[in-house]
Amino acid sequence: ALLSRLYLHAYQATGDEFYRRIAEETLDYVVREMTDERGGFYSTQDADSEGHEGKFFIWTPQEVTELLGAGDAAVFNAYYDVTEGGNFEGSNILHVTASLAEVAQQANISVEELETVLRRGREKLFAARELRIKPGRDEKVLTAWNGLMLASFAEASAILERADYLAIAERNAAFILSEMRREGLLLRTYKDGQAKLNAYLEDYAFYADGLTALYQASGEMRWLKEAVSLTERMIEEFWDAEDGGFFYTGRSHEELIVRTKDYFDNATPSGNSVAAEVLVTLAALTGNENYQRMAVTLFRLIAGYIKRYPTAFGRALGALDFHLSTPKEIVIIGPREDAGTKSLLREVWRRYLPNKVVVQAEGADESLPLLKERTMLDNLPTAYVCENYTCQRPVTTAAELVEQLK
Repeated sequence: ALLSRLYLHAYQATGDEFYRRIAEETLDYVVREMTDERGGFYSTQDADSEGHEGKFFIWTPQEVTELLGAGDAAVFNAYYDVTEGGNFEGSNILHVTASLAEVAQQANISVEELETVLRRGREKLFAARELRIKPGRDEKVLTAWNGLMLASFAEASAILERADYLAIAERNAAFILSEMRREGLLLRTYKDGQAKLNAYLEDYAFYADGLTALYQASGEMRWLKEAVSLTERMIEEFWDAEDGGFFYTGRSHEELIVRTKDYFDNATPSGNSVAAEVLVTLAALTGNENYQRMAVTLFRLIAGYIKRYPTAFGRALGALDFHLSTPKEIVIIGPREDAGTKSLLREVWRRYLPNKVVVQAEGADESLPLLKERTMLDNLPTAYVCENYTCQRPVTTAAELVEQLK
């Protein structure tokens, strides 16, 4: 979930098709192997199968040669560093140690020819691997991790213009909100048709973040309303009214001797870091100043920790940067299926602009402060680029929008 989003952002920042391919292949793996028929995302896949760690995923040079033939195998093995000695218990985990250009030069072929050989090889190895016994799978659906995955699919749908990813994201949101929420409270885990256990802070924060991403990618107001609803319940359940910050457990949990707070970002970001990001993003989208005040309280609370251990607060620093940078407020007005609307949105999503919010409407709509008095210019899909609700002149072409986004 986190890697796919990282590769999406790398693709935006560089335009390198390699990052796009890795993002898509990662998300396609999740769809193929880790998605419940109702739309939830499973937790984990085992590393071992048939009693051996990594057996499903590793290769020898001989296996590659048998599948690809000597010519393609030599090139494939050079790029993915498949050797007789191996890098994992005598076999090889495919990994890249040299650039396409370097390997192409060594093989005396063009980069385009190399890419064709690699693509053909991956397809053949994948087909062969499908005949192996697959590792076991933990089919628990965890709300927090589903929130991370939801955000990735939502952003990917906009960045890569993949309508199928949007459908997957919306199906997940519908599933979690209908099956893992009871009387307004989220539940932590779902398996075999049963949801149970009170959710923790990270469940609320991560899923609200996913819903916020889904709203910005789709323009569907219902997802913003759900994000706000979940955030309000998160505040009610977890916010420390005396000292600020969010507790890890909610008021509806069993009573504990001490309610702790988790601030540090580890393998996954902390609930407080993502909650801060949700608050500043929703403040920009909705104009709710209370969200902004709460985020500032949280930033001040952890400022000392950030100063001493900045590398342990990557996500929190991202949220703080969003708050301090005066994010761009990008409003697109126009029918969603109109080619002009799609052209404007393409320019918004194709570039790396981390400190932004995106609002869409098909016509006159005043449901959000950012939409007030925002209409189409000359009956054409129109973009408004604003900061603190003060906008540059409205534009109707992608070229004009690009200039304003610089």
